[in-house]
Amino acid sequence: MSDEPALRADAKKNRELILSAAEELFLEKGAGVPLEEVAKRAGVGIGTLYRRFPTREALLAATSNERFLSLAETSRKRDPDLTPGDAVRAYLEDLARNTSTYQSLAVSIGTVIQCGTPGCNAITAEGRRLLQRGQEAGTIRRDVTYEDFIYVVTAISIAIENDDPSKSRIGHLVDLFLNGISVRGSD
Repeated sequence: MSDEPALRADAKKNRELILSAAEELFLEKGAGVPLEEVAKRAGVGIGTLYRRFPTREALLAATSNERFLSLAETSRKRDPDLTPGDAVRAYLEDLARNTSTYQSLAVSIGTVIQCGTPGCNAITAEGRRLLQRGQEAGTIRRDVTYEDFIYVVTAISIAIENDDPSKSRIGHLVDLFLNGISVRGSD
């Protein structure tokens, strides 16, 4: 059961209108689009938008909720078939790809992912689980944190923001990071 109170019919409709308008505009113009423009496209006042989504990051988290839930579920289902390192690699690649959905989302992803939506909570829990699994298996250094994952996803997403999607460097950049956090065997 959700912790959120049930919305009145008009409030629910306004929320859906805002999310739909935000999704369209974020895809068209990027995550930095003025929120006044989102409210205008949704046909609501700016106060209505801010009452439901007090920050840009809260609105970005809400529009990303389903994608984050799907990413977490995909990772959990795929995980048993992969080594801990490969599971982390796939997770980071998926999260970086998702973060590139909206231009300029990368600069806010650290805040967005902390917004507490079910999707944000699920993707964070999954990343922490994979990190712990990699550390317990001895493939990822113990000093690496989940926040390090977010910093790297942010950096990768910013680096590829204007890349041709068909020539994505996400896998290569994730590999560079993973090589840096891997436990080295003593020679």
